[in-house]
Amino acid sequence: MLKALIPVLKRFNNALGTFSSDIGIDLGTATTLVYVRGEGIVLCEPSVVAIYKNTGMPLAVGEEAKRMLGKTPGSIVAIRPMKNGVIADFGVTEEMLRYFIKKAHPRKIAIGPRIVVAVPSGITEVEKRAVKDSAHRAGAREVIPVEEPIVAAVGVGLPIAEPQGSMIIDVGGGTTEIAVISLGGIVYARSLRVGGDEMDSAIVEHMKKKYNLMIGERTAEEIKIKTGSAVPLEQELAIEVRGRDLITGLPKLIKANSDEIRTALELPLREIVEATKVTLERTPPELAADLIERGIVLCGGGALLRGLDKLISEETGLACFVADDPLTAVAIGTGKILEEPKFLKKLSLVSTF
Repeated sequence: MLKALIPVLKRFNNALGTFSSDIGIDLGTATTLVYVRGEGIVLCEPSVVAIYKNTGMPLAVGEEAKRMLGKTPGSIVAIRPMKNGVIADFGVTEEMLRYFIKKAHPRKIAIGPRIVVAVPSGITEVEKRAVKDSAHRAGAREVIPVEEPIVAAVGVGLPIAEPQGSMIIDVGGGTTEIAVISLGGIVYARSLRVGGDEMDSAIVEHMKKKYNLMIGERTAEEIKIKTGSAVPLEQELAIEVRGRDLITGLPKLIKANSDEIRTALELPLREIVEATKVTLERTPPELAADLIERGIVLCGGGALLRGLDKLISEETGLACFVADDPLTAVAIGTGKILEEPKFLKKLSLVSTF
């Protein structure tokens, strides 16, 4: 009896879509992007929530909350509820998703949206269930989790449905996804809990050790963006860094250059390079031969680090290209999947109610 009802339920669920907007979410550790079917990317905000300590009620979400990081009074705390690509705080993640869904889906109707959400390839079933449950409680009608490398590859336009090898590296805030894809599926993948956040932490530690200077994560991110590099630059860059002296406790200003920041980033970058090599070593020979011709595509916010593509190319011997818009690749991928319902079947994805 239940099996007989499934086709009816699916048709009813699809019919509800005419009264609601389908949404694709790149639920990142650092940034969340939302794609609305027929409209494109409508939202790109930091994955940060500011809450009142006593009540747990949200005060601000997204960009407004990020401005509060490290600057809140004792009664307020700014939280990043995603850690290493997975949910670290269920309640706060639910509030954040509810805010983003409402902002991207402002229609005042009772029917929630269908959501395609990108998840790291290495997450457990429990972690995947947590994402789905949080999205459902935040107002989603249906939640379809898709492995992030697949979504990113779709977003950058790789022909993943063909019987040819395509390789993608998605360097996000909390994770780095490395995968070889063929015939719409992942042949081999590595999911590292290393990304932009790990690079920021490395810069914070460098400032402590070399200058006895304590800086916050926002300052570390700014240093990485303005002077960070994976290979030596033709003209090295410099930046003024403000923080607190660990010895005197007073405000302090120092000057740092891109050469020392590159040294600070060496360990997390080495982990990414080594994981890339392992992925290539475990790729079937026929697909490895395809990669010689097609190369590696780099996306995610970390792809913007100066010279990262050159470093990977030098270490692997393969051409490495940065996607045209690396920051939005995953969000665009969720959108393409939404725009082409048949694509879900090609990827052997089963939606749940």
